[in-house]
Amino acid sequence: MTALDDAPTRSRGLSYQDLLDADTHPVPVVLRRQSPLAPGPTFVPVERYTSPEFHRLEVEKLWKRVWQMACREEDIAEVGDHITYDIANISILLTRSAPDTIRAFHNICLHRGRLLKEKPGRDTELRCAFHGFAWNLDGSLKHVPCKWDFPQVNDDWTLPEVRVDTWGGFVFINMDLDAPPLAEHLGELGEHFERWPLERRFKQAHVAKVLRCNWKLAQEAFMEAFHVVATHPQLLAGIGDSNSQYDVFGNICRAITPNGTPSPHLHWTPTEQDMLDAMFDRSLDEPRLLEVPDGHTARETAGELRRHTLVDVVGAEHAAELSDAEMCDSIYYTVFPNFHPWGAFNRIVYRFRPYGNRHDMAIMECMFLSPYDESGPRPPAAPIHWLGPDDDWTEANELGMLARVFNQDVFNLPKVQAGLETGAIDTVTFANYQETKLRHHHMLLGQWVARP
Repeated sequence: MTALDDAPTRSRGLSYQDLLDADTHPVPVVLRRQSPLAPGPTFVPVERYTSPEFHRLEVEKLWKRVWQMACREEDIAEVGDHITYDIANISILLTRSAPDTIRAFHNICLHRGRLLKEKPGRDTELRCAFHGFAWNLDGSLKHVPCKWDFPQVNDDWTLPEVRVDTWGGFVFINMDLDAPPLAEHLGELGEHFERWPLERRFKQAHVAKVLRCNWKLAQEAFMEAFHVVATHPQLLAGIGDSNSQYDVFGNICRAITPNGTPSPHLHWTPTEQDMLDAMFDRSLDEPRLLEVPDGHTARETAGELRRHTLVDVVGAEHAAELSDAEMCDSIYYTVFPNFHPWGAFNRIVYRFRPYGNRHDMAIMECMFLSPYDESGPRPPAAPIHWLGPDDDWTEANELGMLARVFNQDVFNLPKVQAGLETGAIDTVTFANYQETKLRHHHMLLGQWVARP
């Protein structure tokens, strides 16, 4: 037996379930669930990131067939509001055609093929800016200029529709009219978010950045905590990176990374104050946000602070019930193929997709979904703030301290793409456990692209 064979199957230090045992409040059952992915193949072909042919396969076999999050319901809150969702070489137009009805169409004029809409807006019709052909909000034909010259056009000339459904305040589309329903694709996701309903949030921020890498490379950088030790060393005193828990539930996978506990990579023992400072990404020249009282831990101190900040929006009674785990930990889900809502009261939602029809460029989006006082109206949805490939994340002030962390994350990505493009290796290698979410994604992706 070799030394590698003698290696432990998990990192040293407290497991996530051990931390839950010490929580100062009752822990929701969903955090007690464990569903690890069985050990299996850990090699993925490099061509999945570097091949234009594989990108085209994804477009045909994945993007044209899978349910994907297109927008928030509040992005198109009023009748006539519309927004576009672009994926590879396809543009989908979503509009609220009636107070309780959202429709989605291929964003194309049936006359000469111009895009009907390019920016969000509000209209009483869907009119082409080229020649003036127009459709009603329900996709039915409204106006044909010089109708006498188009005897072949009749009332059946409706906009080609795609399927629409909603979950958690998000609008999903599917171009495959024969696809199984969204509920089947999402599986038990609703059960996981029953305690944290995302439909009762508002979109406080929405930032999109263009990256010079394949969309899967971008996504994978945010699907594990394994990279923290090298990429975010300033966080190690307060993050149990290698003690994260990873679970798989159908098309859903989940990671839970504990905070307010030290990384097992450390060779020194941080104090509870060190852990709290690291949780808030405090620089040495910055004042402390909060002091840990004597006899208390970083987790319970941070938990109490965050419960207090939620009182005005969820009520004192509900806030008092929330566990330290819900207040402190990173509970990040991935719904295949590219939707990443975070659990508990962390505001983050990610979406990743190709930039244009490029296999080597991506769009990374971060939304903040925040609770609000439901005795008043829902605040308006924030518009997308676009950042180019050379823009700094810190230009998006609305992201706060997260922007600095994002800069560290995306710094590596063009260099990974460049390395893979050299052709020096044929496969990338994933860890059995800590890269569970990556293995799960590629397992499902392989099944989708192999479909007839």
